[in-house]
Amino acid sequence: MTVLPDDGLSLAAEFPDATHEQWQRLVEGVLRKSGKEATGEAAEDALSTTLEDGLTTRPLYTAPATAADTGFPGSAPFVRGGRAEGSAADGWDVRQRHLGSDPVRVNEAVLADLENGVTSLWLTLGRDGLPVDALPRALDGVYLDLAPVSLDAGAEYAAAARALLRLYADREVAPEAARGCLGADPLGHEARTGEALDLAEAVALAETASAGYPGIRALAVDALPYHEAGGSAAEELGLSLATGVAYLRALTAAGLGVEAALGQLEFRYAATADQFLTIAKLRAARRLWARVAEACGAPESGAQRQHAVTSPVMMTRRDPWVNMLRTTVACMAAGVAGADSVTVLPFDHELGLPDAFARRIARNTSTILVEESHLARVIDPAGGSYYVERLTDELAHAAWDFFQTVEKAGGLATALRSGLVAERLATTWAARSKELARRREPVTGVSEFPLLAEKPVVREPAPAGPVGGLPRVRRDEAYEALRARSDAHLAATGARPRIFLAALGPAAAHTARATFASNLFQAGGIEAVHDPVSVTPDSAAEAYAASGADGTAVLCSSDALYGEQAAEVAAALRAAGASTVFLAGKPGTAAEAVDAYVFAGCDAVEVLSSVLDRMGVTS
Repeated sequence: MTVLPDDGLSLAAEFPDATHEQWQRLVEGVLRKSGKEATGEAAEDALSTTLEDGLTTRPLYTAPATAADTGFPGSAPFVRGGRAEGSAADGWDVRQRHLGSDPVRVNEAVLADLENGVTSLWLTLGRDGLPVDALPRALDGVYLDLAPVSLDAGAEYAAAARALLRLYADREVAPEAARGCLGADPLGHEARTGEALDLAEAVALAETASAGYPGIRALAVDALPYHEAGGSAAEELGLSLATGVAYLRALTAAGLGVEAALGQLEFRYAATADQFLTIAKLRAARRLWARVAEACGAPESGAQRQHAVTSPVMMTRRDPWVNMLRTTVACMAAGVAGADSVTVLPFDHELGLPDAFARRIARNTSTILVEESHLARVIDPAGGSYYVERLTDELAHAAWDFFQTVEKAGGLATALRSGLVAERLATTWAARSKELARRREPVTGVSEFPLLAEKPVVREPAPAGPVGGLPRVRRDEAYEALRARSDAHLAATGARPRIFLAALGPAAAHTARATFASNLFQAGGIEAVHDPVSVTPDSAAEAYAASGADGTAVLCSSDALYGEQAAEVAAALRAAGASTVFLAGKPGTAAEAVDAYVFAGCDAVEVLSSVLDRMGVTS
């Protein structure tokens, strides 16, 4: 042991290192106290959490368990960032999205954004957004040599790209000063719509950009269609690789050099509120693309240009204000991970066209993280974290395996048309939907802590998005359907469906389960009446009758009091008109007295749907 001079600052180095085996012994002791017997690796397994893609988060990570050397920022394999300086010089590019179809209103929003912190624009054009011929009006007053423009025009990508290039010429913007992405993504369009497009026009745009516009990338590799269809992180990465490889083949077959072809691609990924998974995903994406570049003979040209977008899947329609918290975490994770550009979707994104306040909050999210929190000043701040390095490595391997599956099937276009991609993503989403239904993946404000009295946030409808290809899913969709049924009932009758919470004994005995039951039923739009605070066998019938409940009651108390009072109280409730009596607690408790149970891990969606059915609350 090293003896350090006494300077008044105690250091951990003054103590001997604890071994992994000593930690395992402590874990074994804790497990024994909880009634579980496990030793060594099995003890760690008992504390591990299984994720999608076959990944597992361990309770402890140490240096020997991490991945191999990840290199340096700006050097292959680019795990630590595509640029040596990272975002330390001026932060990441704050890219705001604009979905409107009115060029005058889009222009007003664009100018407001650029004047208040946004550094690049993402415009939706074509039949799902702004008319292509309205692009000059939408960009009126914009200094195009200062503000990069990224386009998303679906099937009209070639026309939109030509319109932007003409605009550069008309406004005398030097070709070397033009920056952005023309957004050609035929395979992404096919994933969204089922409509196949020829790659020839995308190749022609890449040739034009490569020859005369050094700051412009012609093709976008958009992984959002797969994320929005319910895909996992590894599936999103694997399909983005398959897309990028397909574009590289087309570009090099047309005569473009490998280095030039690599320079024509920009990748777009979803950033979620799972901060560590997002960090690992973007780091793994760079490593995987560097491997592709290496296989193509251009290892030092494999720095992946990344555009991160806060996940639409995680955005909720109920209590949309919570989306501000989700997007803040997602933006932070994207910045920490080294994304070149970050788009924070406004909190009201799922409700229609965002208003000025929502756009302001969205752009200020990045501004606060960059300017006030100084998040960009550290290059790869997650680097060296044993957990992040291991998760990055495992995710990269899982994504590569899926990428190889797609390649063996004939490439992405074939995999899309054969149904392989749709089936794989549907299977992943079905498994996740079960976790959402059981509230093991909670959605704050929706499946957890819903507010039935909230006033709806109303926005002007956004242009209809593309349809016909992969589905678009949302974490809140099952609960949103239940809440919509409750809303219709409220509009028709003047009241929401109700249940009665029959709490037994003192507050200490029933509060936890009464709170749980109230929270669960409100997630389905069912008002939980907890008045009076406590009932007895003698008062239960009168309390139920006064509650206005629609045939359903829930017993809430301790296991001991269930044994003493459940049968009598349930009988009194049925005599008063309750056709269904639930018990909040372990299945099998007071089985002869009740009809069903609600408990942590139960299928909340099934329970709530069946209760609304029995109440006659239709969709």
